[in-house]
Amino acid sequence: MTEPAPDPLERLRERLAACPDGEVRTGTVAGFGERGDVLVQLDGDDPSAPTGCIPRHLLSWAVFEDPSEVVSLGQRITAEVFGANERSGQVTLSAKACEDEALYRYLRRTRRGDVVTGTVAAVHNFGVFVRLDGEPAHPAYPGTGFVRLPELTWSRIDHPEDVVRPGQRVTGEVLGTDTHQGEVVVSLRALQEDPWDGLAAGTGEVVTGPVTKVIPFGVFVRVGEAAEGLVHESDLDGRAVREGQELMVTIVEIDRVLRRIRLAPAE
Repeated sequence: MTEPAPDPLERLRERLAACPDGEVRTGTVAGFGERGDVLVQLDGDDPSAPTGCIPRHLLSWAVFEDPSEVVSLGQRITAEVFGANERSGQVTLSAKACEDEALYRYLRRTRRGDVVTGTVAAVHNFGVFVRLDGEPAHPAYPGTGFVRLPELTWSRIDHPEDVVRPGQRVTGEVLGTDTHQGEVVVSLRALQEDPWDGLAAGTGEVVTGPVTKVIPFGVFVRVGEAAEGLVHESDLDGRAVREGQELMVTIVEIDRVLRRIRLAPAE
């Protein structure tokens, strides 16, 4: 009795299941795509067609005009699985993740929850790079550690330099690692006391605090060590208020889930 032919879809699923995200695979460069992608014949796959694909932005840390400047046909390559598409049967790979072996090893052994210390290497309006103690030299960035703006502090700030400056020593908690971006995502805020935990004032209470920010639709007033509330401009009745001015306010509403406090002038 003849055995039924293997289900192609099931074979595809089995092949993709063998390529979980984060796994390191090896293969051979089989060609180049129209968008600058690199096609890879993964080891152990059906030789009739390349299964792996390295998008241009995941090929190398080096600056290049054409992918052929980085790899050539028939070249052996090592890459990390970035995702698998069951419909197309294609495995997306990142060669950049594995290109710097020392960086890759460092990222893989760094764990969420680790406490790390380093030196602020660069401050930008999109975040802060930190050169972490013990990290290998990064092939592209001024530091392997990266702090996104919301993770700098519990306080509301206008620019990250309100909190840190280049050369400053900082300590934070690791939120995760990204081998494709080559970074350790760090939170300084995680090691700071949450001002909402110490917020003693309640709804209906009258408190006095400094105006921390004047905006088109109202003013922010500090009502705790770092917790701030908003007085809407319609409640000010045209009253001129400046930053730093002490303002007596009534706490109208506290939303601890959304971390918002609504205030009204008490005078």
